Amino acid sequence: MQQGQCVDVEIVDLADGGDGVGQCGDRVVFVPDTAIGDRAQVRLVQVKRKYARGKVQQLHHASGDRQRPACIVADKCGGCQWQHITEAAQLAAKRGQLIEGLRRIGGFEEPPVEAVQTTGKTLGYRNKATYPVQRSPTGQVRAGYYQKGSHKLVNLNQCPVQDERLNPFLAQVKEDIAGLGWTIYDEQTHQGEIRHLGVRVGRYSGQVLLTLVAKSGKLTQLEKQAQRWLKDFDNLVGVCLNINGDRTNAIFGPSTRTLAGQSFLQEEFARLQFRLRSDTFFQVNTEAAELIWQTLERELNLQGHETLLDTYCGIGTFSLPLAQQAQQVWGIEVHGGSVEQARENAQLNGIENVEFYHADVAQMLAEDGAPWQEHPEGKPDIVVIDPPRQGCQPAVLTALIDLGCDRLVYISCKPSTLARDLKVLCASGYDLKQVHPIDLFPQTAHIEAVAFLTRNNRTSVA
Repeated sequence: MQQGQCVDVEIVDLADGGDGVGQCGDRVVFVPDTAIGDRAQVRLVQVKRKYARGKVQQLHHASGDRQRPACIVADKCGGCQWQHITEAAQLAAKRGQLIEGLRRIGGFEEPPVEAVQTTGKTLGYRNKATYPVQRSPTGQVRAGYYQKGSHKLVNLNQCPVQDERLNPFLAQVKEDIAGLGWTIYDEQTHQGEIRHLGVRVGRYSGQVLLTLVAKSGKLTQLEKQAQRWLKDFDNLVGVCLNINGDRTNAIFGPSTRTLAGQSFLQEEFARLQFRLRSDTFFQVNTEAAELIWQTLERELNLQGHETLLDTYCGIGTFSLPLAQQAQQVWGIEVHGGSVEQARENAQLNGIENVEFYHADVAQMLAEDGAPWQEHPEGKPDIVVIDPPRQGCQPAVLTALIDLGCDRLVYISCKPSTLARDLKVLCASGYDLKQVHPIDLFPQTAHIEAVAFLTRNNRTSVA
């Protein structure tokens, strides 16, 4: 088997990155844009000792799980992996990946994984999009998503996965940038200004924030154009400028200012009002995030006397609704801007039994004098863990085990790191009771999961 060779492959599974999985000889073959049941001629583009990667040259037999993609550039754009796969097949694959990860990595023989919860909306669900901006060889301003596996931009004027109220901004803002003669950032030369175009909408309020990410912000008629956009779009409530002057793949820089209107949009979530800025984290699928909240509310069944710690709490997305049902809530977040917003959102809703701390989670969990130590039990009753995709640092897991709370809730967006961390926790005094998968990202291979753990009375083996 060698690179460039064409082989026949039957797809028997889907990998957690979205590629179809087949077998050729003694090697596993990963093939994008396929579905379970496809049989295809595949050209090998990479061959390693144990696996290979390929591209479909000819589809001999199409799987019954296939459907026509809603997007005309779905085969090129890197934003989605599974628009060609039916919703039922997507959900089965996602639940299967979660179960397989918990078995293979976590060591759970029969993982208690429930059915995948969905909103029923597989298109038009994204409340935020941030597009890289480039100039084409003919001089046109382009914005969109990168082509799969490259930095070649697929130019978009609309996207069927994002909220349709964001579509009018894409074409118009590109046209205005070109008309003003603003320079476009070139990541090779580190020259030019406009790097990204960001739009965020309140799914329930309909309010929109528009954000330009620029190298320095030295742009002619900038404030005047911002006022013009505010006037032209009825649902636009603010135009912001973020400065990112570094040679980096990070989208946002450390500084954001308001050019016109307000710095935030207002949105309703879990029966509360939230102010969302352009550069802080909030789940991109509002309705699916409410499924997470409803799962927390149902399974925790708070009675009003509990104390709760929310680690990686962000802007208080779950801390604040939980505080309405608990005696006391503490939130820890390393991003200072999010902590500021969380406090604003608490004040906006008149919630006084919650305290937010700008701190590293591992350090605050381990330090003496933490606020929960003043309570009779010396620890919270419940800890909610919602880490980034890489999961918890070992120091965080150690601190959680030492803290020894009765109940843990682990919210994860990556099955492999969830399984890895649950293995550590369940080897150190906890039992895994339930895992609830939630389809936060339809048309992609990603799956969100909420795991509930309780402390047991057996001797720790950590």
